[in-house]
Amino acid sequence: MDLQRLFHRAILTVTLAACWMVANAEPRVVADGPQAKKVVFLAGMPSHGYGAHEHYAGSLILAKRLQEALPDFQVDVVRHRWPENATVFDNVDAIVMYCDGGSGHPALQHLDLLENLSQRGVGIVCLHYAVEVPRGESGEMFLQWIGGYFEANWSVNPHWVAKFEALPVHPITRGVRPFEIQDEWYYHMRFREDMRGVTPILTAVPPASTLERPDGPHSGNPFVRAKAGQPQHVAWASEREGGGRGFGFTGGHDHWNWGNDDFRKVVLNAIVWVAHGEVPEHGVGGTAVSLDDLKENQDYRAPDNFNWDEARARISDHK
Repeated sequence: MDLQRLFHRAILTVTLAACWMVANAEPRVVADGPQAKKVVFLAGMPSHGYGAHEHYAGSLILAKRLQEALPDFQVDVVRHRWPENATVFDNVDAIVMYCDGGSGHPALQHLDLLENLSQRGVGIVCLHYAVEVPRGESGEMFLQWIGGYFEANWSVNPHWVAKFEALPVHPITRGVRPFEIQDEWYYHMRFREDMRGVTPILTAVPPASTLERPDGPHSGNPFVRAKAGQPQHVAWASEREGGGRGFGFTGGHDHWNWGNDDFRKVVLNAIVWVAHGEVPEHGVGGTAVSLDDLKENQDYRAPDNFNWDEARARISDHK
């Protein structure tokens, strides 16, 4: 009986020691370099119909090219839901959210988890509608995590052809050529005060037609009208105290744009940079994206009268 009591006491001592070690572990330090990284894509629910907001299909295209270019990377794509098992975030270096936003943003129910990961140096990328959250607690957190966000009654969401004629010198722009492309480019983002720690990556001047709609939460407001004709940042990189990084990209409404090499490379480079990986000298490539690739894995069936020529024209080599 005494031996049994001593055995259980020893087991209890070891268990308590293990719990203490976990509770007092140092935050994970994310270092720069070419070593293996882990990236998790959170692909949101179906949303806008065929060829738009194709979160899952778009995430798969990006994930495949990322892993082709950097085979040491572990890349996971979670489809249409928040992960049921939080272990998917174990040892993660970057989280990519490509999903609908606003009051229905899936991150709103998991702010504490994301803040904890952010504090440990995990990078956060938000694509298209995922940059929009309500003003207040979630908006303040997005300012910390990615440096800016879409704020209703401040930002706007028109469709227009953005011409990116000059690119900054930054790892995210490696191998990216000046380009122009139509998308639903949100602009007049709410950024950190004085753009502290924020580096614009894609900047263009929206045409006057983008402000022709009446005022509304997403369509127009006196603040953005006062900036008419001025350059607007539609993609940006950010750095946080402690070394964490973030990236916001307001394009990505039109699924076909993932067939444009430069459009796609900006985002792939950003994911690597946010994960503290080494962006290759000529950027993250991978295999070219064809029209057949873009047709795969979409949430909706193509309409019988769909304009395939228009979709094909978005692809870099028009395949």
